[in-house]
Amino acid sequence: MAGKSIPPDIAKLSFEDALSELEAIVRRLEEGAGRLDEAIEAYERGAALKRHCEAKLQEAQTRIEKVVLGPDGPAGLEAAGME
Repeated sequence: MAGKSIPPDIAKLSFEDALSELEAIVRRLEEGAGRLDEAIEAYERGAALKRHCEAKLQEAQTRIEKVVLGPDGPAGLEAAGME
């Protein structure tokens, strides 16, 4: 599953919405209710949701690093007025 692209319907979700759906899928899978083919589809969607959440977290980390590091190296929170 590594390297697969994220389906468009998942790509448009916010981090919070994707995480919420992923948690619901995990709960359903843990309960063991439903048919095998439904569980496999849910697992595949869950894997895509996980990739999407990881990508969103990486984007957020990159944005934070840009703010903290700044163009002249580490700015720290003091220099950013966030002390």
